[in-house]
Amino acid sequence: MSGIVEKISNMVVGEQQAPKVDPSTETFVGSIDQGTTSSRFLIFDTKGEPVAVHQEEFSQIYPNPGWHEHDPEEIVKSVENCIEGALKIFEKDGHSKESIKAVGITNQRETTVCWDNKTGKALYNAIVWTDTRTAALARELKARDGSDKLQDICGLPISTYPSVTKLLWLLRNVDAVKEAYEAGNLAFGTIDAWLTFKLNGGPDKNIFVSDATNSSRTMFMDIRTLKYSDEVLDFFSYEYDLRKVHMPEIVQSADTKAYGQLTTGSLKGWPIMGCLGDQSSALVGQKGYEPGSAKNTYGTGCFLLYNVGDKPVISTHGLLATVAYNFDGKPIYALEGSIAVAGSGVKFLMNNLGFSHASHKITELAETVQDNGGLVFVTAFSGLFAPYWIDDAHGTMFGITHHTERGHIARATLEAVCFQTKAILDAMEKDSGHKLTELAVDGGMSNSALCMQTQADLVGIPIIRPKMRETTALGAAIAAGFAAGVWKDFDELKEVNTAGQTMFEPKMDEASSKKMFKRWERAVQMSKGWLAEEDAEEGKPQAEGEKEDAKKEQEEGSKL
Repeated sequence: MSGIVEKISNMVVGEQQAPKVDPSTETFVGSIDQGTTSSRFLIFDTKGEPVAVHQEEFSQIYPNPGWHEHDPEEIVKSVENCIEGALKIFEKDGHSKESIKAVGITNQRETTVCWDNKTGKALYNAIVWTDTRTAALARELKARDGSDKLQDICGLPISTYPSVTKLLWLLRNVDAVKEAYEAGNLAFGTIDAWLTFKLNGGPDKNIFVSDATNSSRTMFMDIRTLKYSDEVLDFFSYEYDLRKVHMPEIVQSADTKAYGQLTTGSLKGWPIMGCLGDQSSALVGQKGYEPGSAKNTYGTGCFLLYNVGDKPVISTHGLLATVAYNFDGKPIYALEGSIAVAGSGVKFLMNNLGFSHASHKITELAETVQDNGGLVFVTAFSGLFAPYWIDDAHGTMFGITHHTERGHIARATLEAVCFQTKAILDAMEKDSGHKLTELAVDGGMSNSALCMQTQADLVGIPIIRPKMRETTALGAAIAAGFAAGVWKDFDELKEVNTAGQTMFEPKMDEASSKKMFKRWERAVQMSKGWLAEEDAEEGKPQAEGEKEDAKKEQEEGSKL
C-alpha cells in the first residue's frame, strides 16, 4: 500500500502565533469531509465561513478494469491527519479548540466496507461507489421475481451503484468476509458507519450507526419508515441470510449522543453530533430547505438534488428517491440524478492522456477552440448513471476527424457533464411536474466559468455559484451545529454564504442548444452494449470471471 499521496494546506501559516482569543467569546463547528479522492477537516464560524482547513489525498486502487477500491484504514488515518492539520492552523491564528462546540461528518456514499465486529479489522478494501465489477450480478438480480417492486420501497433501482451489490459480491468472492459471516461477526457499513465506529475507538465502544441519508443509498432501508425493510432483505437473502450481517442502527442526521465522540488526537473527547451523505450535505450547505430548491455538485461525479418536501417521490423517469436530511425525526426527501463521471473525467485527461498537470488548465485548453468541433465524448467509465442506467456502456468519443484537437477533447469532456445534467433536469421536470427557475452549483468543476456558462446555455435557466463553495462540508457543520445549539433553525442561516455569488445567464439560442443535446442523446445510444456483447462472445457469466479475478488478487496478497 502506497503511503500518503499528497498533503495540502489551503491556508498559509505564519511563523508567529497570534494572540489567544477567549474561547467563551467565539463559537465554531468542525466538519470532517471524507470524499472519493481526499479527506478534509474544516472549521466553520457561525457565519458559515471556513477559518481553517487541511486536506489529504489517499490512494486510489484499480486492481482490474472497472474495479475501484480504497484502503479503509488509510481513510481513517487521513481523517485523523486532517483534524490535526486544521487544528494546528486554527490555534496558530489565535483561536482555542475549546471554542469548537461539535464535529460533523459528511462522506462519499454507497462505498462499502466490511469488517469483523469483534476485532474491528477491515476484511477487504472498500469497494467504491464508482466500481462496476457487479454489472453481471446486477443483471442477475434484475431478472429475479419481485425485483420491479424494490424501487417503490427503497427509492433506488438495482444497479452497480447501491451498496447492496457490493456486499453480495464480497460475500460471494472474499474468503475473509464469508468466514466472518459464518462466525456471526460480519459488520457492513458505508463510510460514515466505518468512520464513526473507528473514530470512537472501534469494538471497545462499538458505536455503530448510520444516518438516513447514507442508509437510503444501500437499498436496505424503507424510505418511508427509515427502518430496514424485511421485504428487501428477503429479496436479497437468496444466497446469504443478510439478517446475519451486522448493519448499523439508523439514526437522525443531528443527534447529541448517537455518534459518540473522538477518542484520539487533539480533539479527544469532542462530540460528533451530525452526519450527512455528501450530496445531502451539499443541499443543506446550499440552504435548499424549501420544496422546489435544487443544487448540483460537480465533484468526482456530479449529483443533482431537488427538494420534494416531506413525502418521497418515486421516479418513473430514471431518477432516485433519497433522504435529503432528517434533523428532527421528520425526514425531508429529494429526487436525485447521479452522474458517475465529472471531475474524474478531467482527471482522466490529466493522468491518463497527459493533457496537463492542473485541472484549471483543462478549461484553458477548452477555451482555445470556439466549440467542440463536432466531437461528443460519452464519459461512461463506470457505465452511465441517471437518467439512463446503462451498465454496459463504455467511454466513447464520436465525431473525431482530422480537424480534432486536444482543445476539442477538453471541451467535450466538460460538456459531457452538462449534457447529463440537462437530461436529469428534464427527468426531474417530468417527475415533479415543475420546472426549475434557477440551479445552485458547487464542487470543483463549478470553478470553470466555461463549464458553468455551457450548463446555463443547455438547461436554459440561470446557474448560481456561491463565492464560498465548501457547501458539502458546511452542510455537515450545520447538522452538528443544530444538535449542539449553535443554530436553532433554518431562519438563522438565511444570510450564510450569500455575498459574492456569481450568476451565469443562458446566452445560446434554444435551437442551437437542442441540436447539441440531440447529438449527445444519439451518442449515448451508440455507446451502450459493449460489456454485454463481450460476455456473450466469451460464453461465460461475468460473475465467474469476477470470482477468478478476486481469487488471483487474494493470492497475490491482501492490500490491507
